[in-house]
Amino acid sequence: MSFLLESHDPDTYRRTSRRVALAMAGQLIVFGLVFTQLISSAFGSSFWLNALGVLLGLVATSLVVMALRDRPWMGPVRYGWQLKQALSRVSGYLPALRRGMEEGDERALAVLAFYHQGMAQLADLEGRTLDDDAELLAERQRVRLARQAQGLPERVDGLDDADLAAFKRG
Repeated sequence: MSFLLESHDPDTYRRTSRRVALAMAGQLIVFGLVFTQLISSAFGSSFWLNALGVLLGLVATSLVVMALRDRPWMGPVRYGWQLKQALSRVSGYLPALRRGMEEGDERALAVLAFYHQGMAQLADLEGRTLDDDAELLAERQRVRLARQAQGLPERVDGLDDADLAAFKRG
C-alpha cells in the first residue's frame, strides 16, 4: 500500500490545522518584512526588491515547515496533506476508473472505494458534509453494491499505487 487510511480525531485535526496555518501565516509576514527591510536598507526600495523580500520570506517559511513536518504534533496535519495528495492523484484517473467499475474490474473498485472513503474522511476531518453532492453519493453506493456483488469487503485499507497504475489518466 502506498497510502494507508488512518483514524484521526476531527477536533484535534482542525485545531492543529488552524494553529499550523496561523503560525505559517505569521512566519510569512515576519520573514517577508524582515527580508524586505534588509534588502531595502542594503539596496534601496523598489517594487521588485520588496517582492524579492516577500519571496525570500516564503522560501524561509517553507523551509521551517519542512523542518517541522516530521514532529509528532504535526501528525494530523501531515496525514491530511497526504490524504489530499492521494485523493488528488486518484481524481486524475476517475474516468478510467469509472469505466473499469462498469466492467467489474476489482482494482477499479478498490481504488474507487478508497476514493470515496478518503473523501468522506476528509469531509469529516474538515467538518464538512458530503450530503450536497448527490452524484458522488450515488457513485459511492454503486461502488459499495458492486463490491458486495463480487464478494469484496465494503471498505479498503488504503490506496495501492499498483492498482492505480493499471489505469490511464483521464
